[in-house]
Amino acid sequence: MSESGITRRRVVTGTAVGAVGVPLLVACGSGDGGSGADSSGDTEPAGSGPLVAVSEVPVGGGVVVADRNLVATQPTEGTFKVFSAICPHRSCPVTKVAGGSIDCPCHGSRFSIEDGSVMQGPATSPLEEVSFEVTDGEIVPS
Repeated sequence: MSESGITRRRVVTGTAVGAVGVPLLVACGSGDGGSGADSSGDTEPAGSGPLVAVSEVPVGGGVVVADRNLVATQPTEGTFKVFSAICPHRSCPVTKVAGGSIDCPCHGSRFSIEDGSVMQGPATSPLEEVSFEVTDGEIVPS
């Protein structure tokens, strides 16, 4: 062991724990029942509150909100949908909404902006639909 107590084994183990632990912590959010306040003074828990303004969701298209793992679409004027942004095939995040589809870059799966159904595989299951409300011109998951 070196004088500082840092060994190759500790570095490798620490890196592995860090690499695995970070996504788990991010996925857990702030569901600890606390106030959810962060250093900015915002009192809303991470992942709550408005997703996107309806004015930002194009008719016949949509918006991927990557930090919330959600996709908001507007298949026809005034009709909105919200889906999980995680592809059911291999859990890759979708990255684009274009031409009436929500596209996953990992293996080429495409999903309908209307109902999340599979338009092109390899995915065989649709994107999970998320309940929401439109409040004060904003889409808010419920």
